[in-house]
Amino acid sequence: MFEFAYPWMFLLLLLPLLVRWLVPAYQESQDSIRVPFFQRLVELTGQKPKKGAVVLQRVLFQKLWVPTSWILLVCALAKPLWIGEPIEHTKSARDLMVAVDLSGSMEIADFKGGDGKQISRLDAVKQVLAEFAEQREHDRLGLIVFGDSPYLQAPFTEDHRTWLTLLDETEIAMAGQSTMFGDAIGLAIKLFEGTKTENRVLIVLTDGNDTGSNVPPVEAAKVADSKKVTIYTIAIGDPETAGEEALDLEVMQSIADITGGASYQALDRAQLQQVYKDIAALEPEEHETLSFRPRQSLHHYPLSIIIIGYLLFFILMTLRAQSAKGQDEHV
Repeated sequence: MFEFAYPWMFLLLLLPLLVRWLVPAYQESQDSIRVPFFQRLVELTGQKPKKGAVVLQRVLFQKLWVPTSWILLVCALAKPLWIGEPIEHTKSARDLMVAVDLSGSMEIADFKGGDGKQISRLDAVKQVLAEFAEQREHDRLGLIVFGDSPYLQAPFTEDHRTWLTLLDETEIAMAGQSTMFGDAIGLAIKLFEGTKTENRVLIVLTDGNDTGSNVPPVEAAKVADSKKVTIYTIAIGDPETAGEEALDLEVMQSIADITGGASYQALDRAQLQQVYKDIAALEPEEHETLSFRPRQSLHHYPLSIIIIGYLLFFILMTLRAQSAKGQDEHV
C-alpha cells in the first residue's frame, strides 16, 4: 500500500502561483529604431558589429521541467511511504519459573524412563520438563536450581531450546546437598519483580523438606502471594522416607493454598507427566499478538529524478553552447 506521511505538504504546489501573483516579475521595454542603411554605417565607421545582449527564450524542456521538478520536490517533502504486509509477533503474557531440587537424594533411581529403564529422579524430571516446555510455546521460561543455596540457571527467556540445554546441564549436588526450599521461593520472587508480566507462576520440584532456609517456605509463600506469584509444588519420591529427606507434604500444601496454586505428589514418571498436564490445564497459555506494518520511505526517488533531470539538462545546454561557439569561430 502506498501513502504519504505528510499529505498537507501538497499545499506547497500553490506557492509558485502565489509568489507570481504577489511579487510579479520585473519587466522593462525600450524603444529601438530600425534603419535601412545599417550596413553602410558599418562600412563608413570601419567597426565590426557584434551581437548585443539578448534575453534567452525558454526552450520547451525548461517550460515543462521546471513545474515538473517542483511537483517532484513537493512529493519528496510529503514523504511517500510504501506500507508492507502486516507482520505479527507473538509476545508471551506469562512468566513461568521452574525451581528444581538438586540435593543428593535426587540421584535415587526409582523412576522409569520412556524406554522402561530405571532412571534417577532428576533424569525423570528433565524428561517430563522437556515435554512440558514443548507445550508452553508462548511462555517465558526460567530455571532455578537449589541445594545449599538457590541459583539462577536460566533467566526468563522465550528461547526454549536454550532453556532445555541449560536444564540438561544440571547435575546432582551442583548446588549443594541440602534443600533450601524457602530460599528458592525467595529468589524466584526477586526475579519476578524484574518482569512486567502480571501473570507469574512458580513450579517447585523437590523430594525433601526444607533444611534451614533463611526464610521459611510458608513465610516465603506469603510474600509470593503479595507479589501475585502463584506457586505449584510437586513432591517426588517416596513419601515414607524419614529424616531430612522426608517429604513435608503439609508445608507444600500450605504453600500452594496461600498462593492460589496446587500441590501434587508424583511417585513415578507417569504421575509426574499427569501433574504437568494438570498444571497446563490450570495455567493455559496466554500470549499477546502484536501486529505492525513495515514502512519504507520512497522520498529519495523523486529527489533522484530531479537531480538526474537537471544534470542532463546542463550537459545538453553545455554541448549546445560549445557547438554554437564553434560555428561562430568558423564564421
